[in-house]
Amino acid sequence: MLATGASAEDFERAVLRARAEGAPAGRLAALERAKLLALRVRTELEGRRRREAELSALYATVHDLAGLRDLDAVLRAIVRRARSLLGTEVAYLTLHDPSAGDTYMRVTDGSVSARFQQLRLGMGEGLGGLVAQTARPYVTDSYFHDERFRHTRTIDTGVEDEGLVAILGVPLMLGSGVIGVLFAADRRERVFEHGQIALLAAHAAHAAVAIDTANLLAETRKTLTELEAANEIIRDRSAVIERASDIHDRLTELVLRGGGVQDVADALAEVLRGEVEFAGPDRAPAAALDRSRADGHAVRDGTDWVAAVSAGGEVLGALVLRGHPALDPVDQRTLERAAMVTSLLLLARRSAGEAEQRVRGELLDDLLDAAGRDPRLLRERAARVGANLDAPHIVLA
Repeated sequence: MLATGASAEDFERAVLRARAEGAPAGRLAALERAKLLALRVRTELEGRRRREAELSALYATVHDLAGLRDLDAVLRAIVRRARSLLGTEVAYLTLHDPSAGDTYMRVTDGSVSARFQQLRLGMGEGLGGLVAQTARPYVTDSYFHDERFRHTRTIDTGVEDEGLVAILGVPLMLGSGVIGVLFAADRRERVFEHGQIALLAAHAAHAAVAIDTANLLAETRKTLTELEAANEIIRDRSAVIERASDIHDRLTELVLRGGGVQDVADALAEVLRGEVEFAGPDRAPAAALDRSRADGHAVRDGTDWVAAVSAGGEVLGALVLRGHPALDPVDQRTLERAAMVTSLLLLARRSAGEAEQRVRGELLDDLLDAAGRDPRLLRERAARVGANLDAPHIVLA
C-alpha cells in the first residue's frame, strides 16, 4: 500500500475489514500498530516529496532569475515565482526608499486594488514595515485581528481594499541591510507552515542577489552610455582643436612667407569648410562690424559670422564667414585669430610700401648727389627696390 501511494483511508479500511471478519485481538493489535507505522512513513514520504518539489521549484526559480538582466523583469519574476511556490492568491514586493526612510510597493501579482498597489509603509508600520525594521520574517493568519502590528489607517484601508487576510512577509537582505520585503498573501485565513516560511525566505535570499545584479548591470549600462557620450564629445573637441592647430600652422606659414589677405581667407575657408571673404570697411556689414569691433570678438550676422580687422582705432575691414549659423567656440576663436593675422599682414604691407617709397627716394638722391659712393653697395640697394643700374636709364628733372 505504501508503494502504491494508498490514502490514509485505505490503511484505516484494512483494519476495519479485519475487525469485521472477526480477526483475533492479537492480529487486530498488530494491524493497528502496522497502520500507525505506515501512516507515519506515508507522512514522512509525502513531506520529502513536497520538499523535493519545493527545492526543484526553487532551483528553477534561481535558474530563471540568473538569466534575467532587466530590473523590472527580475522583480516581476520574483513576485510571480513567490506566488507560485506558496500557491497564494496574491504576492507582492516592496523596496526600501533611503531618501524617504520607508518602503514602497514596487511589484504585485494577483492584486486588483489600485490603492493597495500604491501603498507606502513606514518603518515599523503594518506587517511589512515591521519586517523591514527588524529584518525578520513575520506571518499572520488574520492580519486585522493580529495586535502585534502597528495598524495605520492608510495601510489597513489598502489591505482591506485588496481583501487580504493571511499574510507572510520575509526580508530581502543584502549583507546586513534590508533592501525590501517579499510577501505572499491569501484572501482567507490560512496557516503558513514553517517549511513554507523557510521556502519563501530562501527565495527572497536568491531574489536579493538577482536584484543587486540587475542594479549593477543597469548602473554599468548607464556608465557605458555616459562614457560613450563623453568619448563622442572628446572626439568632436579633438577634431575642433585639430582644426584650430591646423589653421594656426597655416597662418604662421603665411606670415613667414609673406602671404596675402586672400591667402588667409582661402586657408580659413578650407579649415572651417565654408566661404570666407575679406571685405573692406565700405563693403562689410556695418552693424556687425561695429559690434565685432566693440566686443573684440566675431559676431553672428544672420547665417554669417563677421570678425572685425582693425589696428588701434582704425578699421581695416572684416573677415566674413558665410553659411555657418552655428559655430563652435573654438572655431569662432580661430576666425578671430585669422582676423588678427589679417590686420598684421595689412599693416606690414602698408609699412613695407611706405619704407619702399622712402628707400627709393634716398637711393635716387645718392645716385645723383654722391657719385663717389661704392658702386657695389649702390647696386645692392637698387636690387632691393627692383632697379637694375646696369640697364640704360633716362633722368627727368
